[in-house]
Amino acid sequence: MREAGVNLVSVGIFSWSRLEPTQGNFEFGWMDRVLDLLHEGGIQADIATGTASPPPWLTHRHPEILPVLADGGRLWPGARQHYCPSSPVYRAATKRLVEAVAEHYAKHPALAMWHVGNEYGCHVPACWCDVSAEAFRAWLRSRYGSVDRLNDAWGTDFWSQRYSSWEEVLPPRRTPTWPNPSQQLDFMRFSSDALLECYETEREVLARVTPEVPVTTNFMGFFKPLDYWKWAEREDIVSNDSYPDPADDRAGMRAAMASDLMRSVGRGKPWILMEQSPNRVNWRDVNVAKAPGLMRLWSYQAVARGADGVMFFQWRQSRAGAEKHHSAMVPHGPVESSSTWRQVVSLGRELASLEAVRGARSDADAAVILDWESWWALELPSKPSNRVRQVDQLEAYYSPLHERNVLLDFAQPDGDLSHYRLVLVPNLYLVSDAAAANIVSFVEAGGTLVMSFFSGIADTSEHIRLGGYPQPFRSLLGLDVIDFHPLGALTEVGLELVDGKLGRGRTWSEEVRLKGAEVLATFSDSELKGGPAVTRHRAGAGTAFYVATQPDPKTMDHILAMACSTAGIKSTAEVPRGIEVVRRSVRGKSFLFVLNHRDTAVDVPISDAGVNLIDGAQVHPGLIRLGPRDVAVIREGW
Repeated sequence: MREAGVNLVSVGIFSWSRLEPTQGNFEFGWMDRVLDLLHEGGIQADIATGTASPPPWLTHRHPEILPVLADGGRLWPGARQHYCPSSPVYRAATKRLVEAVAEHYAKHPALAMWHVGNEYGCHVPACWCDVSAEAFRAWLRSRYGSVDRLNDAWGTDFWSQRYSSWEEVLPPRRTPTWPNPSQQLDFMRFSSDALLECYETEREVLARVTPEVPVTTNFMGFFKPLDYWKWAEREDIVSNDSYPDPADDRAGMRAAMASDLMRSVGRGKPWILMEQSPNRVNWRDVNVAKAPGLMRLWSYQAVARGADGVMFFQWRQSRAGAEKHHSAMVPHGPVESSSTWRQVVSLGRELASLEAVRGARSDADAAVILDWESWWALELPSKPSNRVRQVDQLEAYYSPLHERNVLLDFAQPDGDLSHYRLVLVPNLYLVSDAAAANIVSFVEAGGTLVMSFFSGIADTSEHIRLGGYPQPFRSLLGLDVIDFHPLGALTEVGLELVDGKLGRGRTWSEEVRLKGAEVLATFSDSELKGGPAVTRHRAGAGTAFYVATQPDPKTMDHILAMACSTAGIKSTAEVPRGIEVVRRSVRGKSFLFVLNHRDTAVDVPISDAGVNLIDGAQVHPGLIRLGPRDVAVIREGW
């Protein structure tokens, strides 16, 4: 580990059955030895609570803790995460374990951080058992107070679903056709909260026993079931697991987007890349190996976008179990012949030279709105089109600006938007009154907004906002959407911009009537021919763009370039395509990360002198050459 530059390891993530082999019988000797060895080697530990996989003795004694699916099927032991989040038996057992672990290791000199659970909700994001039903009813009573208010919120007069008592209320189990969408939305809220309560149960123990030790649990990027805005508020350090697919030509963009999300949910604070693969994973249909330099490139990308730690799953490749073909820092064979090991050692050596970067932050002038509750509601069934997917829409907006090296935060619709010049709304199907007012205020105060189709349609109960689409934003946008015209999977619609450029739209189109907005593009064919497709409207001191389809990438880039010009947003640097540039700053010092995503060498223009922290070389204004998948970290102005 010292050879590889390791200074932090996660220990005991799936060790419940070793830590507590039988109920109440705790055995710490083996972990004591591991932690003592780590400390002697100068390595700190992120000690896990071990609660992510209940041991066989617990499920044998209490099979009622096993999760149940919406169709009534039960999930059995033999994998991991086989527990009902609402089970009082499971929660009591985890609390006993965490208390024992925390008290035993509270004073261990290797302890640097606590790791609660693991990838919450990855395999079991919800449970539909009777215990969960009871917990769901309690959650609803707290939210609504009375059955009458619940009936109003769920619109239960439709399809004769009106409830007369709390005992009649169930989770949205399998039904003859679509369950009540408002019921489904509340169950998603409840399920995220139920898992968060599991995390909180453990965190409270750790905070009581070791109040000075930070606590984390590892996120999974754009993971739909859990509202990471709420979760991150309970973490001392945000951490993320990142497994982009080397076979995906958009993997670099997607990894960058996830990194920006982690920085954002942590309110700008540095975060940790808790897991990535040194080479292949084991869980795709085809597990493509990482090309030489790709692991290093993606590691630096995470650091560029706010990570102060880069870790891997796993240290030594397993010889048994479901993940034995998942790559590791130490492979099955001799390290001397392993190119993966050589790259790991090289990366560890380089990262040691970046101490000055630690704690640095990045300031974005533009933000993308992401609201988990709107995401949940958007992708419920019985919509005009089930092809409108939240992450697809996010990528459609993020990707062109990522290619232009415009740094983007993610933001909540009801959060503080005042420090941004540009706000993008790829989709906000569900919006609260407060959030709608917040977005309107942002524009009227001088901000620039780009909003996409099918936004502002429903309130927080998943009820349609009456009076015209999109009701809370009609005045802001200067238009009415008369009707939706979703497009089939193989159908596109022509677009003609006012400057004569032509484009295509897919997924969606709308019949738009102007109420003061100016037209930037029209539909050039279909029944909407000649109708507005992209508009711009002055509102107060700001400007609001509206996009009534999903434009092709080139057209979207053109639209966002107009928005950036309006907002005064500039790229971090003007560099060749395929070069990613991000700046982090701390205590008056700035660090420019330059990453070559191409598989060929590229000459990159640099405007300021500095020092490349990776190799100590002086950097002068002009061109620097980066090899294939190469990286430079330039301490500027020195």
